[in-house]
Amino acid sequence: MKTIIEPFKIKSVEPIKFTTRDERERILKEAYYNVFLIPAEEVLIDLLTDSGTSAMSADQWAGIMKGDESYAGARSFYRFEKKVRELTGLKHIIPTHQGRAAERILFSIVGGKGKYVPNNSHFDTTRANVEFSGAEAVDLPTEEGKRPEVIADFKGNMDVPSLEAFIKKVGRENIPLCMITVTNNSGGGQPVSMKNIRETKSVCTKYGIPFFLDACRFAENAYFIKKREPGYANISVKQIVQEMFSYADGATMSAKKDALVNMGGFLAINDDKLATSARNLLIVTEGFPTYGGLAGRDLEAIAQGLDEILDEHYLQYRIRSVEYLGEKLTKAGVAILQPPGGHAIYLDAKRILPHIPPGEYPGQSLVAELYRVGGIRAVEIGSVMFGKYESDGQLIPARMELVRLAIPRRVYTQSHIDYVIEVVVETFEKRQALKGYEIVEEAPMLRHFTAKFSPMN
Repeated sequence: MKTIIEPFKIKSVEPIKFTTRDERERILKEAYYNVFLIPAEEVLIDLLTDSGTSAMSADQWAGIMKGDESYAGARSFYRFEKKVRELTGLKHIIPTHQGRAAERILFSIVGGKGKYVPNNSHFDTTRANVEFSGAEAVDLPTEEGKRPEVIADFKGNMDVPSLEAFIKKVGRENIPLCMITVTNNSGGGQPVSMKNIRETKSVCTKYGIPFFLDACRFAENAYFIKKREPGYANISVKQIVQEMFSYADGATMSAKKDALVNMGGFLAINDDKLATSARNLLIVTEGFPTYGGLAGRDLEAIAQGLDEILDEHYLQYRIRSVEYLGEKLTKAGVAILQPPGGHAIYLDAKRILPHIPPGEYPGQSLVAELYRVGGIRAVEIGSVMFGKYESDGQLIPARMELVRLAIPRRVYTQSHIDYVIEVVVETFEKRQALKGYEIVEEAPMLRHFTAKFSPMN
C-alpha cells in the first residue's frame, strides 16, 4: 500500500516562532504552569485542542466573500440550514456561535435541580452546562472504555444495560434527555458503533426519553463505523452520517471540529415546543434565529465545511495521521490510550508517571514538561479537568489521568508530527525526574482554563 498523503496542497503559510528551553521555562513560570495562559505565539506546535484550529479551504475562504450579512433571513443562513438538515434530517436548525452556546440554551431549558443527564461521557463544557443548570451529568461508559490499555473497536460506546438500570433507579421523569458524544472525547476520542446508537435509542424510546447526539466529530465517528462495523464497508460516509442522525431527536454541535471552521455551532431539534423556547433564549443571548451569534460569512464557511468533511480521502488521511503518531509512541514504549482515536492521541499519565499521585496531578506535570522540552502545548484530561472535592475538601480523582495531543485539521505536516514524537519520547525517557503540581488558585467551574499551579517541592 502506498503512503497516504495529505489530500490538499498548501496555499498560505504562517510562521512559527522558535524559543529556547530557558525562554520556555520563564514563560511557563509566568503562566503559573498552566499552558492555557501561554500566549499562542510562544507555542511551537499547538496541540491544545482541535476546536476552531482547522485550516480552512480555498472554497471556504471564497464562501466568506459571498457571506450575506443581512440581520434577518440572510441567504447564507438558508444555505447553512439546508446543509445541516440534509445531514441530520432534524426539523429545527438553530445556529449558535459555538457548541457550548447550544449546550447552554438546551440545558437552561431542560435542566434543573433534581434532573440527570446520562451520556457515554460528557466533555468539559457539556458537563459544566448540565451542572450549571443544577442537574447532574452522569457518565456511563462501557467497562472496556474505562481501561486505557484495552484495544477494542468501539470503546466510546454507551453502557446500555447501565443506562436502563440508571433510568429505573432515578425515574424516567427526572431524565430530560440522554446523550451520546461522537466520538467520545473524554474517553480518548473513541468511536461509537451504529449498533450502540440504535440500542441506546431503543432504551430511550422505551422510557419516552429524548435522545440527543453531541455531534462535534460526527464524520470521524462515521468513518470508524465504515472501517470497523460489519455491514458498512460499502456504505458512503454521508449515508452513515445520515443513519446516525436518524436515531436522534436532537443534536448539539460545535462546528469548530468536523465542520472545519474557526467559529460556529448549532442546536438541531425535532420538538416544536422545545425549539420555540430555544429560539426565544437564542434571541436574548445570541442573536436573531437566522444568525444566532454568527456572521453570514461564518454560516457560509460552515456549510462548505460540512461538504468537505465527508470526503473519504480526507477522512482516511485524518484517521491515519493520528494512528501514525500513536504507533510511533507505542513502539517507543510510551503508554497511550489504545487504540488511537480519531482526533487525538491520549498519553496515559497514570502509567507514565506512577510515582505522582492523582492529588499532585500527573497529567499537568506531563503537560508542563512537554512545553518545557519542546514547546508543545497539550492539555490535561484527568483530575485537573474532571476532579471534584468531597465536603471535607479531599480530592475525588478522575477515572483516568490523560494528556491529550489534539491534532488540528489540515494544519501540520508529517514532519511536525515526527517532531512531536521526538519530544514526547525525550520527555518519557526522563519521566522519573518529573514532580507533581499543586493548585494555588482555581475557579469553581471549568477550573482547568484559568487555574494557577506551583511545582511540588
